[in-house]
Amino acid sequence: MNFELTKEQIMIRKMVRDFAETVIQPRAIEIDTKAEFPEDIFKQMGELGLLGLPFPEEYGGSGGDTVSYALAVEEIGRICGSTGLSYAAAVSLGASPIYYFGTEQQKLDFLKPLASGEGLGAFGLTEPNAGSDSGGTKTTAKVDGDDYIINGEKCFITNASYAKFITVTAVTEINKDGRNRISAILVPTDTPGLTITSNYDKMGVRGSDTAEIVLNDVRVPRSNLLGTEHKGHPQFLQTLDGGRISIAALGVGIAQAALDKALAYAKERKQFGKSISNFQAIQFKLADMAMEVELARNMVLKAAWLKDEGKNFSKEAAYAKLFATETATRSANQAIQIHGGYGYMREYEVERYLRDAKLLEIGEGTSEIQRLVIARQLGC
Repeated sequence: MNFELTKEQIMIRKMVRDFAETVIQPRAIEIDTKAEFPEDIFKQMGELGLLGLPFPEEYGGSGGDTVSYALAVEEIGRICGSTGLSYAAAVSLGASPIYYFGTEQQKLDFLKPLASGEGLGAFGLTEPNAGSDSGGTKTTAKVDGDDYIINGEKCFITNASYAKFITVTAVTEINKDGRNRISAILVPTDTPGLTITSNYDKMGVRGSDTAEIVLNDVRVPRSNLLGTEHKGHPQFLQTLDGGRISIAALGVGIAQAALDKALAYAKERKQFGKSISNFQAIQFKLADMAMEVELARNMVLKAAWLKDEGKNFSKEAAYAKLFATETATRSANQAIQIHGGYGYMREYEVERYLRDAKLLEIGEGTSEIQRLVIARQLGC
């Protein structure tokens, strides 16, 4: 086994790290406190080729791989969870479905602008009554000549307010046993009848746009069907498998940030005449954090490598997502404990890590769903 990164992957990681530390870091606290989506930062990320990192150059991408993309998500997430989440969603949920399931024309019309950094895409899956039960979609798309007419609502949709289009899942048929047959349809956000509102006041990842969508007789051409009609459910499950790698990478970034802050503070903070890093209680916390961060990172990179190799990665993506996101929460919580009262203050940032990390245990499949996925992969 070779655990070394390639020269290209190392270069990409350094480039993203430098960008995150010089451009995003000075604004990370402000992005959180003001709960404002950093549109200008995403424009710069597009110019650097980050929004098309894992896609081929013929579609406006950078020709990278999943490992490089996971490293990029980690580095951005280490500095700002909000920016990291929106970046991960833009690539894994906004653009990837088009790359994997779109026609050649759809890739040119929809994927290329996203990968080139000309805009963002979003993935409209979750509904008020269809969260973990993704097959319980109530949104409908009925055929009317050469068009679909879509009605329904979506909630908790990342980047929707700033997206050029949204891939919407909708019921296109109900089979004989009463089960929904779902399709994925590309809906430009300037289509009449589509309303997007962003009124959520969130606990964490506050600078990442989260929106509610209402579709009222929204008419789009049937050529906007993504993939095979009535096969949307397996398509978006495959999309979520890839998305879990990026959310896991984001968890590693937040966990690493918590460890970095806690270690630096422990070396500086003096109690009873010496740095608290000399006390075994603190050392054990730091040792556990460091171990879990490294284990989580290795899980993420293995899942990413399997995906790049064209091998089955569903179980490993669930492993990575489950462990890395729960590691992020544990690490952030321990970082606050090590900081003591200062950890509760915004200026020390570790309280933000905990607020941001919690969302990762919920989005793109809760921790409970990951355990179900793993159990099923085991044959249960």
